[in-house]
Amino acid sequence: MAPVQFQSKLYFSLSLLLFLPSTITSQSNRNVPLGSSLTTESNSSWLSPSGEFAFGFQQITPDGGYLLAIVFDEIPERTVAWSANRNNLVPRGSKLELTTSGHLVLTDPSGRHVWSPNSDPASHAAMLDTGNFVLLAANDSSTLWESFQEPADTLLPTQTLEQGSQLIAKYSKSNHSQGRFKFILRRDRNLFLHVTHYPEMRAGISYWPPTTAVGGQYYTGDRVVFNQSLSLDLILNNGTVVFPVFNSNGGSSSRDFYHRVTLDYDGVLRYYEYPKSNGQSSNKVWSSVYFKPPNICTAVTGDMGSGACGYNSYCELVNDQYPKCSCPPGYILKDSSDESKGCIPDFAPQDCRLQEGNSDAFELVDMPAVDWPLYDYESFEFYTEDMCRQSCLSDCQCALVVYGKFCWKKKSPLSNGRVGDDKTEKSLVKVRRSNSTTSSPHVEKKRKGLVVIIIIGSVLLASSAFVILLSAMFLSMKKKKKNQDSAASRAFLDRQNDLLSRNLRSFAYCELELATERFKEVLGSGASGIVYRGVLPNNNQRRLVAVKRLDNTVSEIKDQEFETEVRVIGGTNHKNLVKLVGFCNEGLHRVLVYEFMSNGSLAGLLFGEEGQSRPNWYTRMEIACAVARGLVYLHEECSTQIIHCDIKPQNVLLDESMMAKISDFGIAKLLKANQTRTMTKIRGTRGYVAPEWFRNMSITTKVDVYSFGVLLLELVCCRSKLETEAANEVEVFLANWAYECYSDGQLRKLVENDDEAMNDVENVERFVKIALWCIQDDPCLRPAMKKVVHMLEGSVHVPTPLDPESFISNI
Repeated sequence: MAPVQFQSKLYFSLSLLLFLPSTITSQSNRNVPLGSSLTTESNSSWLSPSGEFAFGFQQITPDGGYLLAIVFDEIPERTVAWSANRNNLVPRGSKLELTTSGHLVLTDPSGRHVWSPNSDPASHAAMLDTGNFVLLAANDSSTLWESFQEPADTLLPTQTLEQGSQLIAKYSKSNHSQGRFKFILRRDRNLFLHVTHYPEMRAGISYWPPTTAVGGQYYTGDRVVFNQSLSLDLILNNGTVVFPVFNSNGGSSSRDFYHRVTLDYDGVLRYYEYPKSNGQSSNKVWSSVYFKPPNICTAVTGDMGSGACGYNSYCELVNDQYPKCSCPPGYILKDSSDESKGCIPDFAPQDCRLQEGNSDAFELVDMPAVDWPLYDYESFEFYTEDMCRQSCLSDCQCALVVYGKFCWKKKSPLSNGRVGDDKTEKSLVKVRRSNSTTSSPHVEKKRKGLVVIIIIGSVLLASSAFVILLSAMFLSMKKKKKNQDSAASRAFLDRQNDLLSRNLRSFAYCELELATERFKEVLGSGASGIVYRGVLPNNNQRRLVAVKRLDNTVSEIKDQEFETEVRVIGGTNHKNLVKLVGFCNEGLHRVLVYEFMSNGSLAGLLFGEEGQSRPNWYTRMEIACAVARGLVYLHEECSTQIIHCDIKPQNVLLDESMMAKISDFGIAKLLKANQTRTMTKIRGTRGYVAPEWFRNMSITTKVDVYSFGVLLLELVCCRSKLETEAANEVEVFLANWAYECYSDGQLRKLVENDDEAMNDVENVERFVKIALWCIQDDPCLRPAMKKVVHMLEGSVHVPTPLDPESFISNI
């Protein structure tokens, strides 16, 4: 037998022996007979044989809220290892009973059923020395139910975490109800730490572990084992260790120390030790010896959610591993008893109703080395710090800017705040100049006006002529100041536009020939031209770009019109839009140069080669939200409204972090700010084109909504809009099939062989309903993209969709 095979089989045999204490009950125990009971007043519990663990009621709140729990009974802290009713504390007078019929039942003083495990009738129960409480069968004493199968936030030695099982952190240090974080071995065998969509318990962004060095894949296994050698490992069914979460390395023994692994309320998974009475250490406290992730402040960062701390607060690591959530200058805790709820401004925000947003009443306070990643609504690459400051002060929507290599502008509420490692960056938070003035500027203006009226009234009593003269002088000064302010505002906007134009580089055609090796490597092609890979010199480095050489139709546009459109494209600035780097306008050569997107197109990801791994369900949900946000910006938030007209997976690109960005919007038909509709020839791609293109109807932003609906169905199902069944070569329209599955109540057919989506059918249904609204035949029935975003995020209810009726009319 080969040495490797022998070692694997030996490890498997040993690992089975290590698991035995959690699965057999032949060890000594104190049986709990039928008819036994505990009450909150009795101050008694069911003990393990050694007395180290106790099962009973623990008073949690001073007003008499009780938790039914397993605790470490021989230490003063009586630390909770497991609880049954963490989300529903019971009052004084409640009772736990192992009934004569063999059922374990928790009731409140009125006799209302609160909790009971799902189990067949037992003959007796036992609290084991492992910390596991079990219900046992009469005939063979086999285990019918055990607390180890339904963990709360803690794992104990000999305990395993099976596929689909999870730890959910408690809400706060003193509140044992389910909180914001979970540690889960998903049914797809991936092991993750997740932020939850609190108060829902569905998983949000994952923040640990990092991907492996090879292939960017996550570690996968069949179970997580806290074995008797005191290591926590992700293993395969054959006992092979895939990934050691915590490795004891021959440290302290179970004879001298208690051990537990707990997902704490701050989102950190920690391995704790506590010295027993016969241990060598005299320091009787729980000590954290290992923890993951290394820095929770920088680990939790996502497009959705507040980050490691609440909104408008920032996270800082103290004592090497424990996060502290703090408010920026001018902000206070939303709830002084719970820092996780974030912060609110302790001043009246800048009022957009006032001219210039009353910017002179505000200032920016420096926060060195504090960063707020993502959620930028505008950024500038070549701004000085003074320009960055002025841009925020003059913008009533700006709550903070991060200044470093770029100038990033943020709206309220602020998210993902943390003290970072980059000392060259700093945050500038906007506050009122006088923090003692907390009334709104609108009210303050009225108050000042009232004082002026009283003074003028007094003067009127003395001399009406003086009042007239005073009024004339006042009006003259006010008009002069208004003209000065308007001139200053126009000058600032002119400087911004000028800088924006200078951000776009004008390339000579020969430069782009050199950068692309005479247009050698094709990245993709579309209706308006071919995209090539290019490399530009950039401060002694190489910068990858995507060079789009436009076809002859676009080259016929007049120079002035082309450059006007380029300025509009360059003026767009959103994290979900591909950034324009520069352009070439040389004779018949019209070229656009974009940032390079290293992960290619969404089409390649969804419909790549057979056998190629598809993006997981959570990644597809994030991509859908990202594309929707990019369309909201194009339709409603940029200075010149843009209708894309060709939304499809080929025009959604992915950067190195899998952030989705919309491309090819620079060739779309542009609408002036005061226009809402336009008529033009049919554009777009078969299968994504809205029916109004074929009916001589006005073209609005709703054509993009239709295309997005088709793309959303493709993201849900990982299928193309139009597929051919090999058996009979019949084309199958995805939209038809999706509506049939929805109306027949068979949504699971859409996501077969996708365990993540199958386990999240509620969100699958929500996304399908949104898509069916988007592809309604009547444009008026389609929601605007801003409402689509709200529905995707779950903040707006999605009603039952109508039959779209027109699936095939535009194919």
